[in-house]
Parts: sequence; C-alpha cells; structure tokens
Amino acid sequence: MSTGTAEPAAQPQAAPRRWVYFFDEGAGAGRALLGGKGANLAEMTRIGLPVPPGFTITTEACKAYLAAGGAFPPGLMEQVEQQLARLEGEIGRRFGDPERPLLVSVRSGAPVSMPGMMDTILNLGINDQAVQGLARETGDPRFAFDCYRRLIQMFGDVVLRVPAARFEHALEAARQRRGVRFDHELPAQELERLVETFKGIVREEAGRDFPQDPRQQLELAIRAVFDSWNNERAKVYRRIHKIPDDLGTGVNVQAMVFGNTGPDSGTGVMFTRNPSTGARELYGEYLPNAQGEDVVAGIRTPEPIARLKDERPDLYRQLEQVAQRLEQHYRDMQDIEFTVDRGRLFLLQTRSGKRTAAAAVRIAYDMVQEGLIDRETALLRVDPDQVARLLHKHVDPNVAVEPLAQGLPASPGAAVGAIVFDADEAERLGREGQAVILVRPETTPDDIHGIVAAQGVLTSRGGMTSHAAVVARGMGKPAVCGCEALRIDLEREEFQVGGRVFRKGDVITIDGATGRVFAGQVPLVEPELSPEFRQLLEWADQARRLGVLANADTPEDARRAREFGAEGIGLCRTEHMFMGPERLPAVQRMILAETREEREAALAELAAMQQSDFEGILEAMAGLPVTIRLLDPPLHEFLPSLEELLVEVTRLELEGGDPARLEERRELLRKVRALHEANPMLGHRGCRLGITFPEVYEMQARAIFWATANLRRRGVDARPEIMIPLVAHVRELAFLRERIEAVRREVEAETGLELKVRIGTMIEVPRAALTAGEIAQVAEFFSFGTNDLTQTTFGFSRDDAEGKFLHHYLAEKILPENPFVSLDAAGVGRLIQLAVADGRQARPDLKVGICGEHGGDPASIAFCHRAGLDYVSCSPFRVLIARLAAGRAAVEEGGSGGGGGEG
Repeated sequence: MSTGTAEPAAQPQAAPRRWVYFFDEGAGAGRALLGGKGANLAEMTRIGLPVPPGFTITTEACKAYLAAGGAFPPGLMEQVEQQLARLEGEIGRRFGDPERPLLVSVRSGAPVSMPGMMDTILNLGINDQAVQGLARETGDPRFAFDCYRRLIQMFGDVVLRVPAARFEHALEAARQRRGVRFDHELPAQELERLVETFKGIVREEAGRDFPQDPRQQLELAIRAVFDSWNNERAKVYRRIHKIPDDLGTGVNVQAMVFGNTGPDSGTGVMFTRNPSTGARELYGEYLPNAQGEDVVAGIRTPEPIARLKDERPDLYRQLEQVAQRLEQHYRDMQDIEFTVDRGRLFLLQTRSGKRTAAAAVRIAYDMVQEGLIDRETALLRVDPDQVARLLHKHVDPNVAVEPLAQGLPASPGAAVGAIVFDADEAERLGREGQAVILVRPETTPDDIHGIVAAQGVLTSRGGMTSHAAVVARGMGKPAVCGCEALRIDLEREEFQVGGRVFRKGDVITIDGATGRVFAGQVPLVEPELSPEFRQLLEWADQARRLGVLANADTPEDARRAREFGAEGIGLCRTEHMFMGPERLPAVQRMILAETREEREAALAELAAMQQSDFEGILEAMAGLPVTIRLLDPPLHEFLPSLEELLVEVTRLELEGGDPARLEERRELLRKVRALHEANPMLGHRGCRLGITFPEVYEMQARAIFWATANLRRRGVDARPEIMIPLVAHVRELAFLRERIEAVRREVEAETGLELKVRIGTMIEVPRAALTAGEIAQVAEFFSFGTNDLTQTTFGFSRDDAEGKFLHHYLAEKILPENPFVSLDAAGVGRLIQLAVADGRQARPDLKVGICGEHGGDPASIAFCHRAGLDYVSCSPFRVLIARLAAGRAAVEEGGSGGGGGEG
C-alpha cells in the first residue's frame, strides 16, 4: 500500500577533493595552493625548462592534516599513488624496484619563501635491496651507498628525530679512519660500513629499524614535511618576517637527479644578479660530486660559480641562458638551485632571490633602466624596512689594521661584539642588551633565534649561499662565512686562528662586505647613500601624497633631518631642552617656587635659553614648518628621586650630618612628596600643567614668538606652529589658546611684526579623538601622539607591558603585532579615522598627521595614507624609510599621489 511519499532521490556523490597536482598540471594554480616552490616548478615545466618531473601536494592538504591533529585528509594517499604511477611511467623506473629503483626527493614549499626553515629528504625509496640493484645498474657501488647513507641520515634526523650530531660524529670518525677531509673522498667500502652504523644509530635512538618499505618512507616523509610547518625555527622565522601561521606548506615529490655520480656531476645555487651588491652578474657556488643539501647546509665550502666559465664553459653558458630566461620571465632577480647529472643540467627550484638592501635598490633601479619593470614596480621591490640597512656601518678604511682571518663576504655591514658559540646564549645576551657575534662551524635553521639576537655571524664552513649567508642577508645582519682558518672547539667554547686562541666573551669585529675578521674593536664609519637609492627616493617623492616630517629637538637633529629629505619638523619636544645640567637647577627652582614671583624669576632665566633653542631649530628648518610641543612630562621628572632623597635624609639624620644640609634636603623631600603622583603618566602633565601654572606655557610661547621675530628681522623664513599636549576637553585647549594669543599680541606690539602661527593639539587620549569635532573648532591642526594614544586605548603602560607580558601576547598570537611598533588599525586606528572625519567636518582645512614612533613604521605609514592624513613625523634616521613607505603606499593604492608636499 502506497503512503504517497516518494522515495528520496539518490544524491550524487561529491567528487573527491583534489590534493595532488603533477608539475605539468599546476601552471596557473598559484602559490597559495601549491606553495612557492611547487608553483615555480609547474611554471618552469610549462615554459620547457629542464625540470625533473614530479608532483605537488597542496597547502590545503597540509592545513587539513594539521586541523585533523595529524590525520591525512580522505583520498590523499590514493592520489599520491596515482601520481607516483604516472611518474614511474615518465621516468621508466619503479618506486621500490630492487633492480632499477625510482628515487625521489621530498621537499617543503610554503606560499612565502622560508629558506631552510622546513624539512627536506633526498634519495627516498632506497633500501637494502635497492642499494645493491643501484650499484649493479650503475656499476658504481660508491654512488649507491652514498645515496643510501644520505637517506638514512636525513630521514633519521627529519622523520625519526634522531639527533643529527650522532650521524655527524660517525661520519667524522669514518673520515678520520680513511684520512680524508670530505665525504665524497670516502670509498664504497667505508660508505657501506657507514650505512650499517647509521642503521644502528636509528635503532638505538628511535627504538625502531630504519623502514625498508619505500611507500612507508614516503608516507612518513610527507607527514614530517607537514609537521615541519610548526617546528620552532619555522615559527620564529614567520614571527620575524610577519608571515601568517595559517598558510601551510606544499610538499613536492620529485624524481631524483644525482650530483654525486662523479666529477662530471655536481650541484649548485646561483643568483641571476649579485645578491649583495645587485651587480648584473651570475653569482653563486658549485660543488662537484655533491648533492644539493651539501651547498645550502654549508657542509663543504663550494667554489664560486664564476670558475665554471673556465673549467666548464659549456655548462656556464647554459647557466647564463637559464638565468636570462628566468629573469625575463619573472621580471625579478632569481635564486636557482640546480644539479648536473653526468653532464646534464637540471633545475630544481627558482624563486625571487633574497638580497641585501643595497642590492634591492640597485636591482630595482637597473631593471627600470633595462625596461623590465616600471618605476612603480621598482618602489614595490624595495622593502622600506630594508632602507635602514643601507645605513650599515663599515670598517674605517683609514685605519690600518691587519685582519685576523679571511672568509667569504656573505652579508655586508660591519659588526663588533663578544664571541658566543651557542644560539641560545646569543639570544639571552642579546635580550640583555649585549652586543655579540655568533660563531659556529656552520649555522643550521635551528640557530635562527641566535642570528636574530646577534650583531653578526661568523662561520668556519659554508659558502655565500649557505644557510647563515641567506638568513643573515635577509635580516640585514653582517656575516662572514667559510672562514676556514678558524679551528672552532664548541665544547671548550673557543677558536684558534694563526696560533692565537679566542674564547667566549672576547671581542672581535667582522666585515661582511670583505669577509675580513679582526681581533678586538675596530673603528666603524657611516655609509653614504648611492645614486640609485637617491633616484629611488625621488620616484617615491613623486608618487607619495603623505608629507614626511621629522621629530627633532636640536638644531643638529633638524639639519640631519633636512639632509634626509624631511619637509619640516612635526614634533619638537621642549622638555628635552630643559634636561641639560646647566638648565636643570633653574627648572628645579621654577618647580619648587613657593610664589608666582619666585617662579617667574626662574622662568625668566629659562626663557633666554628657550629662545636661543628655538632660533637655532627654526633657522635650520627655514621655509619649513616646525611644530613645537609645549612642556609635557610630569614635573617630578626634573626633580631628584624620592627614594634617593629618603636615603640621603636618613643617612644625614643617623650620622649627625651638616644641619643646614639636612634641613635643605628635608625641605626638598617635602616638596618632592607633595608633587609625587600615584600614576604620573596620567597625572599633572601636559595641558593640565599649563592650566595650573599658565606662566610656564606663557614663557614658552613668548620665547617662540621672539625667536620668530628675531629671525624674520634677519630675513629668515621661520614657520613655527604651537602644539598643546594631552588635551581631553575643548575647554582646556580654548583656555590655553587664549593665553598664547595674548602673548602673541604683546610680542607683536613690541616688535611691530605680524606673528600669526598655527595653534593645534596632540590627540593622545581617547576622549580627544571621540570629541574631535568640538576640538577642531579651536585647533588648526591635529597631531596624533600614537605612543600615548596606544597606551590609553589599550590601558597598557608601555614600559610595563613590554617588560612583563607583551612578549607572551605576541608568542601566543593574542596580538598580531606589538601595538607600540606597528599601529593597531582596528582599535587605535579606528579612533584616528573617527577623529579625522569629525575634525575635518568641523574645519575642512584641518591639517592632520602623526608624530609617535609609528610615523617611521612602514605598515603604520600605509595606514596613515589610507586614513587620509596629511603627513607623518618620525625620527631623522627613519625619514628615508618613511619617504619610501609613503611612495609605496600610494602605488599600492593604485596610483601616484602627485607631489610629496606636506602643505
């Protein structure tokens, strides 16, 4: 009997998700899906370059694996088997075949280049049977057992977590037994013995035998590469380079080609231009009879690639052609890994090459001249953070000092520091503010935290494309590599060179531009900016809309800022002028005065000093605006410490000291106690001080107006602006503006000159931002004091936060960035945007900028551009960075903003 209800229609099953792409299928799939290495292998395959075939497991598979707690997503290994079968067909060899085995490499490849941070395994697929078949097939047992010992060593380290030092000690023992220096000099019998030793180490350390099933090797290797996304060195690298944690890594499985088959084989890394200088020349290194990890790991010191021009001219010409083709294709300098297998060239990877700041500038400039890129692209090629590295010091060429040793110039710049041999210790001492040089036989990716903390890096092994060199160049750290004269003893924490012994804590100087190492501290000198860099800055100035001003408190700072291209001073802090030892007594008399008359007498003494200061700064910035902030900090900062006074009074009382001195110190203690505040940063400072003691701000205003009048009489175009700090209510600003205007009128009457100046305020507390529409009716400009605005918005005391808990917030990703370094766009930035909109609605010609430390941070500058600010103000040494960052911000938005004037 029918119920009248139809049977549900069968739902078509969703097609299984695609996790794996063969190289010739991946072109156009993109870096986000295939990772940078996989995307580039697919692209090189597409354009017909000699790439060993293989396939890529996607970053999506990695993310699914990690999200599932280490379980492969459904269908992944079935798709790997399908692609493996295709690879076997293309190569004509079978994976796991005991007679003609297919060997593969398994390499990571994240969407953003992270050189050396994740794991690689070579020669996968070999076992006890296949090694014999490979030896018979090639007639070269030495080659076969070299591949096998390499697999056990890398697999044991990466997959089974066997301490790498166990393998290295066994390898060193084998070299000593045979009396040779390098691995490739070991004969077949020794390598066969080494294989058994390595298998025994695996059994001892991992509690299991080395897996003989090639498919089990492959599955475990894929897991290890996925897991390496979250290893400690990768997390540290991502944190340093601000790479998101949720990208995942691709896994590239590729047919092996062998650089260790004899003298006509080898491996190398080359850059299409010099990554240290930017010169248009092939730069790199080549190791005959070796595999790729030997070069990047610094196990042997390779020879310069230029030597191939004479030794193997045919190979050198092929490399030149490949370099030119890839650079033309990607329109950027490329970092290429290659292997030569019995005379035949294969490409294993290409990526945009890491480069020094100087090289980045020169390459960007040259490529514009060559027609490869336009000016806007050139601006995007130079990271503004790198610009600071152009100011690297170098060894004073006028000082005659004999070098202690000579290594390879791996990353330019000179550094002085105490020797340390351990990355953990380098990190600890660096945190304590000590300058150290990290000295290692070679660095590994696990040393990255020590490299970050050190002033520079010195290694006895490895070349200019080794891990130490690449990472140091990327960070702008000086590095000298391959300094073979050093005999390093890590256990005794010392090295010997030329008969001399240097121990931990001894000071040395390294010069990464020349490769020289010096004993002791050698004088360093400041660099000069190149013509290419000056041209790049001109292009940035033409593109940017934001003005770039400087924070400067002295005429010297003002002149330096102007030399760097600052278009005025956005913050002149007057309290810094009071701190000099010859001025402090007058300041203290002013603070401790009991009557207005006493205070005015002290202020009159200070007024002459202030006027002289202002004349010097305004003259140095003639024709440009100078924003002078009236006195801001709490008064107790100018007085002796309460604790120190207590100790002194107690000592005088106990020892029966001079009665007059005791009475004077007691009186001072009483006044200091009266001024003491529980929270002085939110207390009696800024405009609050000006309201309770208006004569202080009147003195400063009078000094500004008289300085302006004197300069204008001399024909100097002085352009002061007066900024009132810490305003939270429009009436505070109105009260003080009225008094400043009264002083202006007095000085105008005395001088007969018109001295109209802009009067504005710092926006540094949330209430000021929220009531900006009201405040703009009295203020002619806003300058966001983003340091205090960040403190008051978060409720963080910066010193306490950075010293106590902020590093935990960053490590746990509670905050993506330190908000005192890079502006918090969602919170503090929202207040800024609100204040700008409301302020300009009330006063359309309102000038708006920022003057906190964020004014020199590229990410914060980009926010300021998007928020429609008129200018940023930063320290003089960040002006170059700010100019470039402002130009890039305009280009990234989609067009030039015309000139760069502040207005």
